[in-house]
Amino acid sequence: MQEQIRSFVLATLAAMNYDVSQVTSETDLGPAGLDLESLALADLAVQVEEEYGIRFELDDMESTALMTIDEFSAEVADRIAKSSVGTA
Repeated sequence: MQEQIRSFVLATLAAMNYDVSQVTSETDLGPAGLDLESLALADLAVQVEEEYGIRFELDDMESTALMTIDEFSAEVADRIAKSSVGTA
């Protein structure tokens, strides 16, 4: 599941006109890597929310900027798992 999420995130970033050709699992979303600004992070979060039926709060954006691609994918997978448990 995490690999599927990672692929979705990379495709979404590419659609947002970010160059993902050099992105690795350790690439940061924030200033040390892709340098996503707050609006881009919010856009990414909304698209992930719509795709996977999860929610991010505004407070989550600051910590999200410090995550790597793989950390973000793992966080999304964790939220999906928690939301599935809550609805089961």
